Amino acid sequence: MKANEIRELPVEDLVKKIDSLEEEHFNLRFQARMGQLTNPIQLRDVKKNIARVKTILNEKRAAAKA
Repeated sequence: MKANEIRELPVEDLVKKIDSLEEEHFNLRFQARMGQLTNPIQLRDVKKNIARVKTILNEKRAAAKA
């Protein structure tokens, strides 16, 4: 997921996106602990996407306050 794509989304969609990514992160962590994770790079990518979305969400909220 690219930052430009995320910046186009409204705040409500970003919050929903964070929720879904955190749920996916939980499931991937669970699979990793059980030894069922087929692609460990997926776990890293989801963590980076969560950080990316949270960063842009914070930027939008700061811009709305200013």
